Amino acid sequence: MRGLLVLALLVAAAACLVAVRGADGAGECGATPPDRMALKLAPCASAAQNPSSAPSSSCCSAVHSIGKQSPKCLCAVMLSKTAKSAGIKAEVAITIPKRCNLVDRPIGYKCGDYTLP
Repeated sequence: MRGLLVLALLVAAAACLVAVRGADGAGECGATPPDRMALKLAPCASAAQNPSSAPSSSCCSAVHSIGKQSPKCLCAVMLSKTAKSAGIKAEVAITIPKRCNLVDRPIGYKCGDYTLP
């Protein structure tokens, strides 16, 4: 009897988790939270703070990799708490895909209060 009760509680907890995270269990960036994904923007630190700073090739690769997942993921990463605490300015960070000349960037995508150029 006790085993059935524990099993029922586990099933209920799993159902709640699926309901909170979505049916597929994924967020904007799949299974990786945007705050963790934001760590990939480390090479973009200066380019995300200064609009006249040229993004490095490693920065462009990181932004391209994140953007390939989805524009929603790229926005979530650029607007994440981790990015903000690292000094990344969202209004500058959203210009990086254009400054990297990424041809498949999400032009015109609404990212929070900003629109990707």
